[in-house]
Order: sequence, then C-alpha cells, then structure tokens
Amino acid sequence: MNSIEAKQSRSAAETSRWESETLAPVLERTPERKESFEGVSLEPVERLYTEADVEGIEVGFPGEYPYKRGIHPTGYRGKLWTMRQFAGFSSPEETNRRFKYLMSQGQTGLSVAYDLPALMGLDADSPLSEGEVGKCGVAVSSLADFEVLFDGIPLDGVTVSQTINAPAPIFLAMYLVVAEKQKADFSRISGTLQNDILKEYIAQKEWIYPIKPAMKLVIDTFEYTTKHVPKYNPISISGYHIREAGATALQELAFTLRDGVEYVQYGVDRGLDLDQFVPRLSFFFNAHNDFFEEIAKYRAARVIWARTMRERFGSTNPRTMQLRFHTQTAGVSLTVQQPLINIARVAIQALAGVLGGTQSLHTDSYDEAHALPTDEAALIALRTQQIIAEETGVANTVDPLGGSYFLESLTEKMIDGCFDYFEKIDGFGGMVEAIEAGFPQREIQESAYQYQKAVERGDQTIVGVNKFAMDEDPSKVEILQIDESVRDHQLERLARVRSTRDNGAVAIALDKLKLAARSDDNTMPAIIEAVSAYATVEEICVALRDVYGIYEEPAF
Repeated sequence: MNSIEAKQSRSAAETSRWESETLAPVLERTPERKESFEGVSLEPVERLYTEADVEGIEVGFPGEYPYKRGIHPTGYRGKLWTMRQFAGFSSPEETNRRFKYLMSQGQTGLSVAYDLPALMGLDADSPLSEGEVGKCGVAVSSLADFEVLFDGIPLDGVTVSQTINAPAPIFLAMYLVVAEKQKADFSRISGTLQNDILKEYIAQKEWIYPIKPAMKLVIDTFEYTTKHVPKYNPISISGYHIREAGATALQELAFTLRDGVEYVQYGVDRGLDLDQFVPRLSFFFNAHNDFFEEIAKYRAARVIWARTMRERFGSTNPRTMQLRFHTQTAGVSLTVQQPLINIARVAIQALAGVLGGTQSLHTDSYDEAHALPTDEAALIALRTQQIIAEETGVANTVDPLGGSYFLESLTEKMIDGCFDYFEKIDGFGGMVEAIEAGFPQREIQESAYQYQKAVERGDQTIVGVNKFAMDEDPSKVEILQIDESVRDHQLERLARVRSTRDNGAVAIALDKLKLAARSDDNTMPAIIEAVSAYATVEEICVALRDVYGIYEEPAF
C-alpha cells in the first residue's frame, strides 16, 4: 500500500469511527433533517468530507493556470474588488445625482440601470412606453439624455457598466460620443457594456432582432472596441438573469460559460484575433443563498474558462484564459415579507462573491422587493460591502477556503456537471442552435417549477415566508415613488431634440446604417454618426428592424 492509499484508508477508518462513536449517539436524539442540494446532476451534500473526497484534485495556486484560486496571485491584498452599485431611476438628472451621492460615500465604480422602454429600444413618447418611463431605471431616448446623465462625471476617470442588451451598440455609441465631447483619452476609457443578447433569448426576453443578426451587432462591438477603445469590455456575459429566471447554480454556470464560448467562436469566425478580443470579455454571476455552492461555482467558472480557451481554442495567453467577473446578490431571493432581514441575506451572498474572488460587486438594497431603492437603502447596501472589506479580514489572505475538503469536492462536481452541459449543447450544433430548439429555456422552466414546488411543500425554506412568518409584519419601509411627471419631463426634452436637430443629417445617417446592416460592414461607425446627429434610440432601432426584422419566440 502506497502513502496515498494509506492516508485514504486511515481517513476512511477515522470517518467510520467518528460516525459510530460520535455521530450515531447524536443522531439518535436529533430529528432527521433532509439533505438537499440545489444543483442538477450533483450528488447530495454528505455529512462529512475528508481527504478521500479530494483524491486526485489539484488545489493549485492563485494566479496560476487553471486559476481555480483566483486570477491574481495577490488576491485582494493587491486591490480590493470594485464596489459597483447598480443605480438608475426617473430622469437622467435624478440618476446623475444618485451617482454623485454614491461616489461621495465611497463607491468605486458606476453601473447604470435603464428603464424598460430603453431596454426594448423604445423612446419615451412611444405608446408602448406609457406607464414605464423612468420606473425600473433611468429614461434615455437620445444623446441629449446621455449628456445629462454623465454631466460632471469624467468618463476617462471612472469605470461605468451599462446594463443594456438588444440596443447595446446604440448606448456604446452614446457613451463614446459623450466621452469625445469631454475630450477623453480613448486609450484610458474603461467600462463594460452588458450586450449579452443570448441570455435575452434564454431568460430575460428583452430582444428586438432575430438571433443571427443580433449576434452580428454584438461582434461588431467586439471588433470596434478592440481597434478603438482597447481597455473597454464590450460584453458582460450574464448568468445573473439566467439564475433569476429559475436556473440552478449549475445551469447558471453552464449556460453562461457556453454563451461565452459561442461569442468567442463567432468572433474567431469574423477573423478577430483571439488573444486581442477575448481578454476584454467579462462575466456577470448571481450570488444566491447556498453559501458554499456559490463559492464553488465561481471557482469552477475560472477553471472551465481556462481549460476551454486552451483546449478548445488553442490559446496560451494567460489573459485570454483568465475569467473576470462581476457579482450581484440575488434579487429574486429578496422578500416583501420582513424586508429588513434582506440585509442579512445580502451580506451573506456578498461574502460568497468575495470569497469566490469576484472582481466587482453589487449588493442589493433591502427594499428592492417593494420598489427601486431609496437613498438610505442604497447606502446600507454599499456599507455592507465596506464592512466586508474593512472589518471581516477576508481580504487579508488569498482564497482562504482553498483546500477545504467540502469546497474542493463541490468545485470539482461543478466542473464536471458544466462540461456535461457543454456536451449536450454542442450536440445541437452550438448555443444559438440550442436556443432555437428551446433546450436551455426548457431546462430553466423545469428547475423553476421544481424549486417552487419545494417551497410550497416546505422542503425549501424561505425565512419569513414559509417559516418564521409573522401575522403582522412590523417592518415598515419607505418606498421610492416615481410619478408620471418624469415622463412629461422626458417628452419635453425629446420634443426639443427633434425640433432643434438637423433632421436631414439624421435621415442620411439612418440610411447609411441600413446599408451597413445589409452588408458585412461594421455597423458601429454608422450608429455613432446617427447618435451624433441626435437620432433617437427608437429611430435607430427601427432602421435596423427594417433590415433584420423582429424576433418571435417559437412555441417549444
């Protein structure tokens, strides 16, 4: 028997002794507790993990392939994560004030939430926008709104994330035009455009165009930013919305990373240099309630991406193989009941993101199950991050949970389960084809259904909802109210834009955009020209719809 076998045999014997001598007497007087694990195709969580559970698993070192323990050898000792609170509501003026308030309180990056009309490529005066202007994010219909949104905020001095997808190239164009007006150095501009259209067809459902032309627009942004804005991230490949739709942690991991593989393949097929554009791709994950499962998910993500970039695409560039990601705590986990306890949920979820090695983090506000957050709630969410960073000591050492029997075993199971999903999706011909066949959509629907049934049976506990509920909720929270005056304000500015711009220049720019859309040309220069002429978001989207048509989801 070699030394490894001897250790495993000793470990198994010690575990057996512990179970018979210590655990068994306790279990005899302890009510049976169901073992549960939310993942798909993963074994239930065991009572105890030992050396035997990590046989053959390499723990590795931070900053070394395959980056399980982090992409930087110094972790947060070198630099803390970016505290990037998501903000956007009402008018550009109000959101600009919220940005400046959060920055004055120590926030280190901006993240813009747009309203539903903007997300759908509609102007504030569209009949379809009525009742939604400024309600779930900031209202933006043209460059004039964007100029107000970032008034007094130097775009080459702060990183800005924009959560926008189907009309993303338009919002990138507005960002660059405003930066140019600020005389910003494009070589210094950094930020992130969400721009993840695949997850819209999978989960969030805010699409405009059919899948293939929508993918062309995404790759156009890759190509343009690589050449002109080299520090800008043209996409944030988002598992967050996939998880919010009801996916398990494993499904979030697998579908998100396989979306990333699809974007890389489309970029390579365009002729882009793998090691030039892939290092600027970023990811966006959820931080949900199962603490160790979430940490394992992040560690597994780095390994899977590194192995895929090396083994599937042949890269040897560390920057190409290093997965960078933003984390947001789980909005879907927040409860209307006893909303103040959401502060605890958010803190635990945020800690999982930090221990998993996130590069930036948003912490939800406790009142978001009711409405958009108030200033007070947003400040508590920010302070939660600051407490984790400054008071807990978790930033003092790199990957402090590395080597945990449980965590390493769980990480390995996540990796295996993810590659199993990759194989199934490859069987369809790729993620675009899998989406067209409805595969990820059906998987998420089934997971969401099973989770809800578990909640209703009481197998899945939600504190304050199906356990420790209260007949009269003592928590009274102030609600942020956004009335219809914001729409009137936006309509006035939009009418002023249309009456003062050069409408001939707008028409010419939109015609150029249609020509570019019909050809293999990159559409970004034409979109920038249209934005500069103060063409509105909807006018630009209509021009593209005239060429590409509109996506209609088939019945699966």
